[in-house]
Amino acid sequence: MSSSGPLAKHDGRRNEHLPLDVGSTRDSENTITADDAAELAGQEKNATDSPPDGGYGWVCVACVFWINAHTWGLNSSYGVFLAHYLANNTYPGASYLEYAFVGGLSISQALLISPIATYTTREYGTRTTLLIGVFFETLSQIGASFTSRIWQLFLSQGVCFGWGMGFLFVGSVGVVPQWFTKRRSLANGIATAGSGLGGMMYSLATNAMIQSIGLGWAFRILGILAFTVNFICAILIKDRNKAIGATQLAFDYRLFKRVEFLLLSGWGFFSMLGYIVLLFSLPNYALSVGLTAQQGSIIGALLNLGQGLGRPVVGIFSDTAGRINIAGFLTFLCGLFCFVIWIFAKSFGVLIFFALIVGSVAGTFWTTIGPVGAEVVGLKELPSALSITWIFLVLPTTFSEPIALELRQSTGNIYLHAQIFTGFMYVAAALCLWFLRAWKIGQLEELAVEQEKSLEGIDAVHDQPSRSSVSASSKAAKSSVLKRLSMWKKV
Repeated sequence: MSSSGPLAKHDGRRNEHLPLDVGSTRDSENTITADDAAELAGQEKNATDSPPDGGYGWVCVACVFWINAHTWGLNSSYGVFLAHYLANNTYPGASYLEYAFVGGLSISQALLISPIATYTTREYGTRTTLLIGVFFETLSQIGASFTSRIWQLFLSQGVCFGWGMGFLFVGSVGVVPQWFTKRRSLANGIATAGSGLGGMMYSLATNAMIQSIGLGWAFRILGILAFTVNFICAILIKDRNKAIGATQLAFDYRLFKRVEFLLLSGWGFFSMLGYIVLLFSLPNYALSVGLTAQQGSIIGALLNLGQGLGRPVVGIFSDTAGRINIAGFLTFLCGLFCFVIWIFAKSFGVLIFFALIVGSVAGTFWTTIGPVGAEVVGLKELPSALSITWIFLVLPTTFSEPIALELRQSTGNIYLHAQIFTGFMYVAAALCLWFLRAWKIGQLEELAVEQEKSLEGIDAVHDQPSRSSVSASSKAAKSSVLKRLSMWKKV
């Protein structure tokens, strides 16, 4: 009995404290569970946001490849149509300059429609945007097959085709970078190679169809082929806009306040002034030096072949040596080729060599704009940045070929001034990238100070600083612009 008293007292004390101990234990368990849940949620979000660097992304690469082949590649065959129009007086009363505007109009309309295409992507999704493009492009080809006047050709092969190409291009151009990190430039290079190989394929096929079944049925068959391929690709392609939180603003005016974005747009503006001249003038230049029309069409096809073969290689080197580095070097190299090879190319063999080598670098902008743009503005703002960039490109794509035709001389090397113009445009584009590279190195220097790392320890691809977190001390750590212009760094 006496021993039971203390035991009872002890048990009582234990029982008195038991509810408190259990509650504390439960609170602790609840706290740990909440922390674990938050940590798991953060890990899950990072896993979702991080590009898989492959997987279904390769299916998307194949889809974008074939979309490019049946938009930009199909448009590249316009040189064949142009030769047919001029040789057969298909549209009586139409001038050479009007025909030149049809080719430029299709490209400029594709870029001009980009804000609307960006809006439809944000509101209705990528697939809807692509299907709208399929409709307009098919309508343009079928409509062009029934034209008899030049204004009808402007509306069909020019405006309507440009709208279809614009919706397909804008809807697909930002998809591939969302799926890749380390192999982003390689994947983008493969995807954009479709325009080159498609251009070669359709440059040869279009001429054969016109000769065998006539202009009208050539248009109809091209329309059926484009509809079939583009429709299948539109169904299969998938974006990651929700996973990365892409803004999809059609016109984000805040980007104009960023010097790096203006340099990026300048690169595109000057590149297109040179690129369109090469794309549409090279076959006619072959005629001006005494080659046949068939040889001229082969030169145009080989230019597109050079683009198809060169763009994946550009992507590989971009991933290895830095995307801005390679884009700037190859843009400058294209201008150099115009000065040292094209001006002196008078024979079929030399023109074949020039078409292949310049084709591999002429479209560097299209190959690298996605990966370079992602490094400059980030993946979230990339759709908005690209949408504004396309607007910048409306003027050069519309007027570059007419400018080249106006620069022609009446005697001697009639394309000399156009050749010099093309070379200088590529050099100016390369200068924009040179200063953009200096900006990027300065950004990485700021990040190195913030993270207390050496500049060599900062990855230009994966380390993207927050613009709001840059301190005054890190800004002061940037080296001078002159030093950054001559500094080597993988960017």
